[in-house]
Parts: sequence; structure tokens; C-alpha cells
Amino acid sequence: MNKPLRRVAIFTGLLMVALLIRVNWLQFVEADELGTHEDNRRVAIERYSVPRGDIIVGGKAVTGHAETTGSDFKYKRTWKDGPLWAPVTGYSSQAFGASQLESINDGILTGTDDRLFFNRTIDMITGEEKEGGDVVTTINAAAQKAAYEGLKGKKGAAVAIDPETGAILALVSTPSYDPSSFAGNSQSDSEAWTKLNSDKNKPMLNRALRETYPPGSTFKVVTAAAALENGKYDIDQKTGSDPERYKLPLSSDTIPNPIPGKCDDVSMEVGLQWSCNTVFAKVSDEVGNEKMIEQAEKFGFNAEQFVPIRSAKSVFPEMDRPQNAMGGIGQSSVRATPLQMAMVAAAVANDGKLMKPYLVDELRAPDLDTIEKADPEELSQAVSEENAKKLQQGMETVVREGTGAPVQMDNATVGGKTGTAQHGAKNEALPYAWMITYAKGDNGKDVAVAVVVEDGSADREQISGSGIAGPIAKAVMQAVVGK
Repeated sequence: MNKPLRRVAIFTGLLMVALLIRVNWLQFVEADELGTHEDNRRVAIERYSVPRGDIIVGGKAVTGHAETTGSDFKYKRTWKDGPLWAPVTGYSSQAFGASQLESINDGILTGTDDRLFFNRTIDMITGEEKEGGDVVTTINAAAQKAAYEGLKGKKGAAVAIDPETGAILALVSTPSYDPSSFAGNSQSDSEAWTKLNSDKNKPMLNRALRETYPPGSTFKVVTAAAALENGKYDIDQKTGSDPERYKLPLSSDTIPNPIPGKCDDVSMEVGLQWSCNTVFAKVSDEVGNEKMIEQAEKFGFNAEQFVPIRSAKSVFPEMDRPQNAMGGIGQSSVRATPLQMAMVAAAVANDGKLMKPYLVDELRAPDLDTIEKADPEELSQAVSEENAKKLQQGMETVVREGTGAPVQMDNATVGGKTGTAQHGAKNEALPYAWMITYAKGDNGKDVAVAVVVEDGSADREQISGSGIAGPIAKAVMQAVVGK
């Protein structure tokens, strides 16, 4: 063989060796990664080749499936009352992926989770079509519907929690959307998706978990807790509060009280009753920013929550003295999700013990065997039992004799705190109406609720937590403990 041919043969041999190495690398080293890659269309085809398992509320499926035409995806997801359940389930779309429980539990719902290996093996042996498992939620259907009906036509959110376990009983965000409208991969699905994402009212934003608001006067419960835990004041001890205005430290600015003539040298209990800004701005300044942060964090602030859907971090930050005083009344840089404020009410109702909130009670195999069962978990001791009972005393006075009267119930002990949160440039935007509350039913059923309404339809002067958010919160509590 002459020299040029020998070089060609060697080069060709090297190419063959490289090709063999590459083939073996793809088949044995990268096979799993390529086989499950999100851009591998066969993965998507496999996902939609069988009916998707269901998301269950109160023993009934709120999701379903339908066969598609003109696509290599055989089945698509459907919803019953999609806007009602979308804040809980999220969406599952052939074109746009999945979110929330639909995404987090995709392996269970599609039947591809490793924990369903035995079921898949049996199906292969028997020739049965592969099925997805179910996700059983903690949601109380009646409470969910009460919150949704109350918020319909408004921007806002509501969260209800079982204080003893942390189980989320209602999770509503409005305006909402119908996930069925873009569950396929057709032109109409794309148009629906584009329209929803360009809507200025943000119907796909989960306001209950992902939006943070100034909590306004509902945060005064946390400020009172900080004062009690740090020995500054007892619940019925006078605070030396000004009857009209509080002058911020190191500043010439002052804060007025919302209700004149109720706040002259009053206790924190009376301060809660009439939502006295002069009481809680003063108390927050005396407690100090470091201790206020410490107390807020015991309630869950400054940390993301996973229920298992990720909830945005509620914030009580480092602030200077005047800002910290404002923070004590839920203004300044303080921000909270509705979930967070429901957690505050739940911890108080549960004698100071804050349970980790959770949305999924059980994961089930297609044969209804339990794969995973929720185990309630303590998140923190937000306040001592003694001080929690004092906070209950204050919050129950709010409902019995103060600004929270609209949530009174005959068959339950109810505590609450109203809030009207200022926001916008120079506080010119319509205030947010807040209500946090709990009910301890005579039948032994307990519930804690937080409601926020962004755009109260009343005149600015008539917007209040008790008048706008209160009736919604009461309807949710009644749905849980009974009328």
C-alpha cells in the first residue's frame, strides 16, 4: 500500500473508532438524560399517550381528560369549574407545560413516578393500559366555593387553614382563569394563552401564594406578639399612647389613628379593638427592629414557604427607627402573602404553635393504594401558649366589641383583625382591604382565614377590612364550622 492510501486508511479507521465511541457514549452514558429531556418530543408524546390521573377535592375529581384529534398527543387535560380550582391545581398544557400541583406531581399523574414501578410492571404483564395516579388535596370544597363566590368580580385572594394541622382548606385567587382553554396545542390554545398572559388584571397570577401586599393593621397582631414575648407590655396594660397622632422617631412626620377618640393611653387589647396606630407604632419602636424581625420570622416571614407549591417570601426587613415604627402597623417595607397572614391567625388560634401549611393530603396509585400520606409538621412555636391566649383575648375583643364585628358567629368563638393597607405613590392608590380571623366551632372544627381585596369598589373613605374582606372571611368560616 502506498503512503497516501495508508494515510486515508488510518484516518478512516480513526473516524470509525470515534463513531463507535460516540454511539456507545450516547447509548449508555447519556441515554437517560436524552430519553427524559424536555425537548425530546417522544417524552411529551408518551406523557399524553394515556389518561392523566386526577386531582381530588372532597373525594371528587376536579380534573378529567379528553381525546384529541389532529395531534400525536392522544389525551389532554380537562377541568370541571376550571377558574374555581386553577389556583389549587395549576395548569397542564400540551403546548405550554404545567404548573403548581400539575407540575410538581407530574410523575404521579402520568404514572411515570418510580414509586409506580410495580403498577407499571403489572400493567405490562396483564396488557392493561398504563394509568396515572391521583393527588388528593386538603381543600374543603365548600370553603373554596365560598371564598371564590365572595371574591368573584374583585381582585384579591383568600386562604383558609386548619390551625391544628396546617392543612390548607381554601386557596382562591381572583380574577382566575380556565386551564382547559389552553390545555391542547392548537391555534385556539395559543390564542387563549396569549390573551391570558397579556391581560392587565393578571388572571394567571396566584395572588394567594405569589403576590405580597402591605398587610396594614392585620400586622398589629405580630407587633402585639413581639411586645408580649419581649416583656414590654401585657395585653391589658396601658401603653401611654397618644389619642390623636404618633410622631415618628427622628422625624417630623406623624401617624393618625383611623378612629378618633378611642386611643388615649390605651392597652394593646383596646389598641387592637380600635386599630390604634399610635399604640402599635409606639410599641414597635420600643421593641426595636431586631426583635421585631425575630418575632416576624417565628410566624414565617423572611422565608419562602412550600405547600408544596412555592409561596413568595413575606418580608419584615431591617429598617431605621421611623421605618420600623411604621412597620409595626404593617406599612413601610413590610410585605406579606395572604398565606402568610393566614399562618399568623392560625398560630394564634393554635395556642402559639405554627403548623407547616400543606395542600396535598395523599398521593395514590391507580389501584387507590396510598403512595404517600401527609404528616402534619410543626414549623415553629411562634409565641408561648400563655401569650397566644392573650392575643386570642385581644382578637376576640376585636370581633365582639370592635372593628371586626361583621365576622361574628353564633356557633363559634371568633377572633380577628381588620386592616386597611395604604400603598402607591404618596398612598394615592385605593387601599387594600384585609381581614385575618379564626373560628373555633362549637362542633370542634377550627379554621383560620386571611382575605385581601385589592380594588374595593366603594369610595376610598368607605374601604375597610371589616366591610369588604370581613363578609368573605365569615362565609369561608361558616363553610368549615357550619352556620
